[in-house]
Amino acid sequence: MSNQPSKRYQSFAEFYPYYLQEHSNPVCRRLHYVGSLLVLVILAYALYSGQWFWLLALPVVGYGFAWIGHFVFEKNRPATFQYPLYSLMGDWVMLKDAFTGRIRF
Repeated sequence: MSNQPSKRYQSFAEFYPYYLQEHSNPVCRRLHYVGSLLVLVILAYALYSGQWFWLLALPVVGYGFAWIGHFVFEKNRPATFQYPLYSLMGDWVMLKDAFTGRIRF
């Protein structure tokens, strides 16, 4: 497994290229996309139905798919452990970039 970066990122713009490098495996990226999209579906359902207990599933689903991608396919440690906010932002920007064709789906 690759280690976390030795440098400390001062901005998301500086962090994002590293984030993409850590998601070079297409299966890992796709698992991130599935987890992120399921988070949106569960959130919409909880808001629509008023069944708020579904919100407890959000971190399990979101992180579960992503971490399987990292540990099984990418063979690295998720950047979430060192950069939780930047990593969360990276998930959504990477999904947007996939949908807009900026990066390979």
